[in-house]
Amino acid sequence: MKLEDKKNINTIQHLEELRKRIIITLVTFFLTLILSFVFVQDIYHIIVKDLPFKLALLGPSDILLVYLIIATIVSITATIPVAAHQTWLFVRPALTQKERKITIAYIPALFILFLLGISFGYFILFPLVLNFLMSLSNDMFTTFFTTEKYFRFLLHMTLPMGVLFELPVVIMFLTSLGIIDPYRLQNIRKHAYFVLIVVSILISPPDFLSDILVIIPLLLLYECSVSLSKIVYKKLQRAKENNEEIDSISSSNSHGTTIS
Repeated sequence: MKLEDKKNINTIQHLEELRKRIIITLVTFFLTLILSFVFVQDIYHIIVKDLPFKLALLGPSDILLVYLIIATIVSITATIPVAAHQTWLFVRPALTQKERKITIAYIPALFILFLLGISFGYFILFPLVLNFLMSLSNDMFTTFFTTEKYFRFLLHMTLPMGVLFELPVVIMFLTSLGIIDPYRLQNIRKHAYFVLIVVSILISPPDFLSDILVIIPLLLLYECSVSLSKIVYKKLQRAKENNEEIDSISSSNSHGTTIS
């Protein structure tokens, strides 16, 4: 068989494997989305029970959209570990046994950080921004919240934070694979800051306080990612040096045995 034919076969096999992993992830997402609708009303009542105001409906389809938003957040949260595991299974053949053991530990970390990001957005960021925006009315306006607008606002304050809080684990994962290193991250810091600031402005409501409350955690997350990348990188370097020393000793012993 020609080398070109082998490359084509390998490419097809990789694409088929990727397709399989994507299908499993999507099936998991849609199954959990359907299952989420069973409990969506209970979740809705938990979210709105302590609100100091009533939510209004402008049309019969609004409540369905709200239920879909809630179910989608629950489904994405449940799918994160499955998606991470499927990604790990896809790249596993290219990893050494040691790399496999290290990288699989990132799967629960992704899930935990996503929950932390959602919690940060819901319990800290969302109340601060909402109270600030309400205080701007200063009793000059009648407060009127529609259910659809309220939950869209809640979605913008929580889901992006869940995704962005996974930045440290993604950076550590890529560092452990040798794709990036902390020194490269330091060199692109200015560009990374610019991108994070743009992302913060895009995902947050159009007011200065919301932008600041989103930008600061993201910049801290980036610096935390750089520090964690340094730790992983140093461990990899030490392991590489130890392996080189062992190989050097083994080579010397082998050479000495041959001479004797």
